[in-house]
Amino acid sequence: MADLVERDFHLLGLLARFGIEQRFGDSSVETICLEADVDADTFLLLCEIYASADFRPTMEMLRACRIQDILHYLNQSHDYYVNRSLVDLANALEDLVEPCTPTQKQVIHRFFADYRTELQRHFDYEERAVIPYVRNLLVGNRNTSFTIDRFEENHTQIHETLSDLKNLIMKSLPDACSNEKRISVLLSIYNLQQDLDHHTCIEDDVLVPMVRMLESPGRFTAPYDNAQQDAQREELSAREKEILVSVAQGLLNKEIADRHNISINTVITHRKNITRKIGIKTVAGLTAYAILNNLIDINSIE
Repeated sequence: MADLVERDFHLLGLLARFGIEQRFGDSSVETICLEADVDADTFLLLCEIYASADFRPTMEMLRACRIQDILHYLNQSHDYYVNRSLVDLANALEDLVEPCTPTQKQVIHRFFADYRTELQRHFDYEERAVIPYVRNLLVGNRNTSFTIDRFEENHTQIHETLSDLKNLIMKSLPDACSNEKRISVLLSIYNLQQDLDHHTCIEDDVLVPMVRMLESPGRFTAPYDNAQQDAQREELSAREKEILVSVAQGLLNKEIADRHNISINTVITHRKNITRKIGIKTVAGLTAYAILNNLIDINSIE
């Protein structure tokens, strides 16, 4: 365990959320996890996600994991973000903007308050709807009015606003603000954003597919290799195809939201899901994909 943490100190936060005391001497990962009643395969899978931005688990890896530990991690993460990270960041921001005008302070305070509300709403939805749903599935109680697909459709990108906050701090605060405090706040935001990226990845690439296995166990009983996984990722929903066509037509996220009468966050979520399924990120690549798959005519593109 000590060697694992030495490789990436960010894992210290992961240990804390699993309730693993950081006095492990020369004990192995398996021994430490056993003492903490944490499944070692699940713990190591999350370590891989923290260590590598490009890592995506296979279905075989997910089968070896314990979903109860994923739920515990998510629950503890919510508590950490709300009662630790955001509180510390709010205090640091308050200190940073002290030399600002009342209007400047109001703008920063309101922007950050709106973000906290957005983040809290996201976590409340998971605590109220998603986690209880999964726990009921584990004991054989299926709520037919809810599926994990609904969670994915409403899954906002909770870290996006942090990018705007960073730009406001770097570009729009007056020189009277302490440069040392500005750097400290920016480092805190970068660390929080990176942690939230891991959080989102664990939800999208671990929790969601594991819940789908609980919802439809027969679908995943056959051997499931990478080729099958890639094939499944290529299947876009009807709504995702509509969004993809709008992207290929050169529309911005707000224009796409207006066209389809959905929120910008929902557009962002759909675009993220499209990229995850087909592995293409750029507008040019998405446009080419839409043309090659007969979703749009090349002559309709300006």
